[in-house]
Amino acid sequence: MMNRNFNRRKKFIFFLPVAVLIAAVLGYVVMFLWNWILPEVAHAGKLNYWQALGLLVLCRLLFGNFNKGGHGGHNGFRERARGMRAKWDSMNEEERAKFKEEYKRRCGGWGHHRNKE
Repeated sequence: MMNRNFNRRKKFIFFLPVAVLIAAVLGYVVMFLWNWILPEVAHAGKLNYWQALGLLVLCRLLFGNFNKGGHGGHNGFRERARGMRAKWDSMNEEERAKFKEEYKRRCGGWGHHRNKE
């Protein structure tokens, strides 16, 4: 039990400076890119470091990035794809043909002009 708590403390002590370093670097990257590109392209004002860091936090809150594990929000995609593949594999030929026809009826004209009747 004592060893587990030590490992948690050790991880936290390691994680804290690493997180601060990553935040500092990301803040400078955002500031550099903003000040390099947007004043000329969009006639936006220049940012200081704290504004860039605030913008980074705001984007995190609005768009929900920086997920654990780096999945980028696609962590459920593989499970859904496996489920769809299993469902497809369990269909017989008649069910597959029926599914294909229904798919074509619903989605076959996507991107093309369809006559609505």
